[in-house]
Amino acid sequence: MSDTLAVLGAGSWGTALAIALARRGHAVRLWTLLPADADGMNALRVNAQFLPDIVLPPPLVATADLAAALSGANGVLVAVPSRAFREVLVRVAPLLPVRAIAWATKGFEEDTGKLLHQVAGEVLGEVACVAISGPSFAGEVALGLPTALAVASPDADAASGWVRRLHGDTLRAYLSDDIVGVQVGGAVKNVLAIGAGIADGLGFGANARAALITRGLAEVQRLGLALGARRDTFLGLSGLGDLLLTCTDNQSRNRRVGLALAEGKTPQQAVEALGQVAEGVVTARAVRQLAERLAVNMPLCGEVYRVLYERRDPHAAVQALLAREPSAEL
Repeated sequence: MSDTLAVLGAGSWGTALAIALARRGHAVRLWTLLPADADGMNALRVNAQFLPDIVLPPPLVATADLAAALSGANGVLVAVPSRAFREVLVRVAPLLPVRAIAWATKGFEEDTGKLLHQVAGEVLGEVACVAISGPSFAGEVALGLPTALAVASPDADAASGWVRRLHGDTLRAYLSDDIVGVQVGGAVKNVLAIGAGIADGLGFGANARAALITRGLAEVQRLGLALGARRDTFLGLSGLGDLLLTCTDNQSRNRRVGLALAEGKTPQQAVEALGQVAEGVVTARAVRQLAERLAVNMPLCGEVYRVLYERRDPHAAVQALLAREPSAEL
């Protein structure tokens, strides 16, 4: 059964998901802020800025009219940067056609440190919240390469609806009811990917990368447990899976930021060279604040924060980590 779906956000990830959903036979309205971008996508049948080599399927129509995108939609999927999440939901609130909202945005709200389901509850009231996460690069999803995602919600019906919409020949969707854990894993891995990029850019080798991923996973678990998540969630797609992907492949924007920092670029130069949003830069600040407030030990994320916001030299950050006192692994 096909649905009418609104995908809000026409960056690479929103466009890739819109393409995947349209290939599944759903009528997809892809919302973008700029009318010129919508007109270009509809005329050229590509997103020239973000996915120029992928043809948009016929069931996908771009629009800059938010009301038109939402009107009569059976499902709404938000795929905007975390900084814009609350602002978009405020605009959506009076137009929301169903009492449910899904998102593929990864991060915390920067100023408050809130998870996105908390933001959605504040803005939209009693709605079913669904977080979509897991190891997935937009370009590979758009190409139809095999990908697995986690779809998390305490509302089983809402989550199952998005599993049905997404699940197809090359895209597998797995249910979870741990919306906190899935979001924490998807957010913090971006900070650690910056750290992995720094380590590799400094030439520290495969041993250091493996150690960073493993100890980084321990930090993700600590924060997640303090926020009410389940430990086993972090051994799944949205935890270990997403962490491995973003720390080891140069398709990762956050890893590329780390590589640029290792070359001596400033954080601003690294982000400008990227030309797209790197969520880990914003998330590092929120993670730092949460870790301090909850008294969670997160030394790797802390050093990434210091490189980004306190001008710490990447070599000094590594030395600070190596100089820490020995401790038990578990």
